[in-house]
Amino acid sequence: MNRSVLTLAVGDQLYLRLAVNLARSFQYWHKQSDIHFTLATDQPEQIPRDLRDVQIIELEPGEFGEGFSPKLYLNELAPAEQTLFVDADCLCTGPLDEAFDRFAGRDVSVIGRPISEGEWFGDVSEICDSFDIPAMPKFNGGVYYLEPGEECDAVYETAQSLKAEYDEIGFERLRTHPNDEVLVSLAMALHDQAPVPEDGTIMNSTLACPGGMDIDVLRGTSRLYNPDDHPEHNEWYPLEEMNPALVHFLGHETSQHPYRREAIRLQKVMRDGWPVWAADAWAALRFSVPWLTKERTKDLLRPAYHALFGPRAIQKPADSRH
Repeated sequence: MNRSVLTLAVGDQLYLRLAVNLARSFQYWHKQSDIHFTLATDQPEQIPRDLRDVQIIELEPGEFGEGFSPKLYLNELAPAEQTLFVDADCLCTGPLDEAFDRFAGRDVSVIGRPISEGEWFGDVSEICDSFDIPAMPKFNGGVYYLEPGEECDAVYETAQSLKAEYDEIGFERLRTHPNDEVLVSLAMALHDQAPVPEDGTIMNSTLACPGGMDIDVLRGTSRLYNPDDHPEHNEWYPLEEMNPALVHFLGHETSQHPYRREAIRLQKVMRDGWPVWAADAWAALRFSVPWLTKERTKDLLRPAYHALFGPRAIQKPADSRH
């Protein structure tokens, strides 16, 4: 294969359910495409029948470690000359041909920009000084690009070796585990691999849209809003509106609206063969209306709750990567 999207679903069955949604959204937009979809999983028997055309890489449980460690071995899993790894908690909202075109010719790459100071799971300037590098790429690990070969292997072998020194380097852990992003970032810097600049067209996470989003996978709508005047404006992203072909949902957001609505619609269209309008109606009646009614009721009652019990402390999201 020349081009393939690769995703991982290991451990908890939740990740396979997410990967199924991603695969369906990919197949919806690539029915006549020469881009393939590959799923690496330790639960191949659980893959639904409508995804029988997906290439499967069968893994043993724990074969590449726990937590984020499996993402340090993407070079061993990459099935194509151009491989785009996509996290299972993403949804595809359009063709990915242009994404492959933008990455072409790079051994290992991501979407981001170099940083030489500040805090990113550790003191960046201290880490750069320790390894005698001018900067390291900062990015969201929802997407990695690989062109398998000696240089690609060298980057990932370096990232794997750095994992043993994770705490000594000065990196902070993500949910008790070493974070693949900073390990690959440092390895890329040591091997002179550059990121693709952010332009809002390939992948953005929900951290990019404090102003909310409009997403409709089946109609190709993907608008993430980051207004300059929003109190939670994310300065990392230079644009006020992004239109990515891949939307990366984080943490608990895969159990919320609109992700669950989109998953229901994809199931009805791709597995059951329903027309889009029927899937719209089903998802609205069975999920969106009850869910949104419940949330709006909670919003109406929240002032009374705060008056009686006081506001709850705001917790920092576990996946606040930028």
